[in-house]
Amino acid sequence: MFLNLAVMAATVLAMEGVAAAVHRYVMHGPGWTWHRSHHEPHHGKLELNDLYAVIFAGLAVALLWLSPGAGPLYWMGVGLTVYGALYFVVHDGLVHQRWPFRHVPKNRYLKRLVQAHRLHHAVEGREGGVSFGFLYAPPVRRLRQELRDKGAFGREDVGT
Repeated sequence: MFLNLAVMAATVLAMEGVAAAVHRYVMHGPGWTWHRSHHEPHHGKLELNDLYAVIFAGLAVALLWLSPGAGPLYWMGVGLTVYGALYFVVHDGLVHQRWPFRHVPKNRYLKRLVQAHRLHHAVEGREGGVSFGFLYAPPVRRLRQELRDKGAFGREDVGT
């Protein structure tokens, strides 16, 4: 049982790195066609960018389905599912307020995640962004400086 939980936890941790890399190099690269919807005002509950969640959910289901018994692939699928749930709650719910209610975090870690993601959205378009992770955010002061260094002066989100 310990090995199963270790595989699941390692998968959750690894997924933050995988998700950050996919966000930076795929979503802000060749996959911008879908991801653009996340960076532009939209109406309705869904956006084209949500297809990325469908792809990751499909990978989780495939791992769960392909695993013989409850082997390591199964627990990787569970870890992928846990990461997806955390992403949904933190990114879609807390950061982008896609819930039917508003919640303003008081916890320092959660505040930093929200601020870092707002700085990510402070840059228009797909180039020059910062903070591509979803559950880890570098210090906000460092992100602001990085944006200034990239020439994102004058944006109200960056200025202070």
